[in-house]
Amino acid sequence: MDKGTNRTVDIGVNLMHRSFHQDREQVVERALTNEVTPLIITGTSLKNSLEAARYAGRYSGKLYATAGVHPHDAKSCDEETIAKLKELAELPQVVAIGECGLDYNRDFSPRDVQRTWFTEQIQLAQELDMPLFLHERDAFADFASILKKHDVHKAVVHCFTGTSAELKTYLDMGLHIGITGWICDERRGKHLKELVRLIPLDRLMIETDAPFLTPRDLPKKPTDGRNEPAYLPHILQTVARCIGKPAEEVAEATTKTAAEFFGI
Repeated sequence: MDKGTNRTVDIGVNLMHRSFHQDREQVVERALTNEVTPLIITGTSLKNSLEAARYAGRYSGKLYATAGVHPHDAKSCDEETIAKLKELAELPQVVAIGECGLDYNRDFSPRDVQRTWFTEQIQLAQELDMPLFLHERDAFADFASILKKHDVHKAVVHCFTGTSAELKTYLDMGLHIGITGWICDERRGKHLKELVRLIPLDRLMIETDAPFLTPRDLPKKPTDGRNEPAYLPHILQTVARCIGKPAEEVAEATTKTAAEFFGI
């Protein structure tokens, strides 16, 4: 990968979300203009993962995708799910299994069903020697227990907003951490400004989780409230200030970490 001065990789963007239907190509172009490249499109269900893989395939080297089933959608899994994910994972633009994990905040799928399909996806990633793109919300104990049981190391905890004890557990397990614009929230993200200093640069990655989690302190806020990858440099600047390192150094380090982790 060529090094740009402030080039950054957005490791988590929900580019197939309906809010991008009208201007998806322009969103990708604005990201490139702002040196946010490549983008990794998050797959959250079989249908969504297929759409993400197809779209990423149109932008070789610029877009990649993950393939997985979010815990919200675990209830829709059946005996064909893993075989279909495996088929998607064989595509060159698919670089991780996920978004998968546990979400006990919304409980859109029964918890036992969430645990079953989280485990299935972990085993698929291990079978294929692929990284995992993980989601956890209000489910830390079960989440960490399942990861430890299956000896998971090659995984990124996407959109980390947890406690110092949770962060320490993840780092001790060898996991990577994804930080979003949550860190730009002067209220909810205050603790993250301290915790991000504890994450080694070779374990830290940054992401927008667009169209969600728009940074609250953007100088010029989008009128529709929609987040997009072009705002990742703003998140980078905030992370760099919190760590006390130049933005260029953090950009280069997180880009290198993402490239090595996802094999892009």
